[in-house]
Amino acid sequence: MDYPAKISRQVAAVPRSGIRDFFDLVQGRDEVISLGVGEPDYSTPWHIREAAIYSLERGHTSYTSNLGLMSLRRRIADYVGGFFGVQYDPSCEVLVTVGVSEALDLALRALINPGHEVVYHEPCYVSYMPGTVMAHGVPVPVATRKRDDFSLKPEALADVLTPSSRVLILNFPTNPTGGIASEEDLAGIAKLCVEHDLIVISDEIYSELRYDDQAHVSIASLPGMRERTILLHGFSKAFAMTGFRLGYACAPAPLIDAMMKIHQYSMLCAPVTSQAAALEALENGAASMERMRESYHERRDFVVRRLNEIGMDCHSPGGAFYVFPDVRSFGLSSGEFAKGLLEAENVAAVPGDAFGASGEGFLRCCYATAFDQLKEALARIERYVETLESS
Repeated sequence: MDYPAKISRQVAAVPRSGIRDFFDLVQGRDEVISLGVGEPDYSTPWHIREAAIYSLERGHTSYTSNLGLMSLRRRIADYVGGFFGVQYDPSCEVLVTVGVSEALDLALRALINPGHEVVYHEPCYVSYMPGTVMAHGVPVPVATRKRDDFSLKPEALADVLTPSSRVLILNFPTNPTGGIASEEDLAGIAKLCVEHDLIVISDEIYSELRYDDQAHVSIASLPGMRERTILLHGFSKAFAMTGFRLGYACAPAPLIDAMMKIHQYSMLCAPVTSQAAALEALENGAASMERMRESYHERRDFVVRRLNEIGMDCHSPGGAFYVFPDVRSFGLSSGEFAKGLLEAENVAAVPGDAFGASGEGFLRCCYATAFDQLKEALARIERYVETLESS
C-alpha cells in the first residue's frame, strides 16, 4: 500500500511540531528539569475540581446545546464584558469549544477559501501555520523583534498585506515570547484591518497573566473592531485547567453561526463536566487566579534576572509565563544550544525555531515550574554557559 499517496496534500504539507520533536529526545532521561511544557504547575483549584465532581454525582452526563450550556454562556458574556470591555449576546454570539485550539480551527475553516492569506506575527504558537494550511489557506508570517519586545508593529504588518489577505491572527500576551502589544500598536493594526477588510482572530488565552500593573487591551474593544474580530479565550492558563479542554469564541452572530456549523458536525458540544467546572471558575475563581498570577510574576522576575546575570540576554516579558532568552552570542543554533543543555545538564527548554523561522537564535523557557526547580535549572544553565565560554 502506497500510504503517502493516500494522505491529503494539506496534511502532508504540515511539518511535525518542533516541540514534539525536541521532547522525543527528553523521553527516557532521568532527573530532567523541564522548562518546556506550556502549562501551569498548579493543580486546578479544589473548588473547581469539586464542581466537576458534584456535576458527575448529580448525573449531569448528557449532551448540551451545540453552543454550550446557556448558564455558562451567560457567565462568559458577563466576564468578557467586564474584563475585555466588549459586550456579546450569550444566545448567539458565544460558542463553547473543546479548548481554544478547536475554536482556532473552527474560525480558520469558517473563514478561509483556497488561496486566502492568513497573516500572523512570529515567533508564534505552533498551531497557527499548520491550522492555516489545513484550512487551505496561505500562511504569511510577520517577524517581530526583541528590540520591540516582540510586539507586532503596524508598519511591519502593512508591508505584507495584499489583495489576498483575509485573516489576521493576533496572540497577546504571546506564546512563546511573553510579548504584549501597546494600545498604540493595536490602534495602528486596527486601522489597517479596517482599510484592508480583514477579519481578526484574537487569541487572548494569556490575557489575565500580565505583570507590572499593565491592563489588558483587546483589539475587539477598539473602534470598528468588534464587528470584525473573533475573540478566543478559555480556562487552561489563568485557571490551571489544561486537562479540562475548554475554551470559547465570542464574535458577531453570523461568524459564530458559521463556526457552529463545523463544531456541531465534528465535536457536537464541549464536555458537560468541563462546562460545570468552567462555570465555577468564572463565578468563584478570581482569588485563586490572582494568587497564581502573583506567583508567576515573582518567578518571572527571578528567571529574567538570573538569565541576564548568566549572560543570556533576556527581555522582561509583559505577560504569559515564558521567557525567550537570546542565545546567538554563543555561536550555536537554537537547536544546538537546547540539545547541548539537555545532554550536559538535563534541562529541557524548547529551541526558538520551533515557533517559526524568526525564533531562531532564541530559547523558550516556561517558568510555570516550582521555584526550587527553577533555581536548580538556572544553576545548571549557568554551568552549561560557563563550559561554552571556556571552550
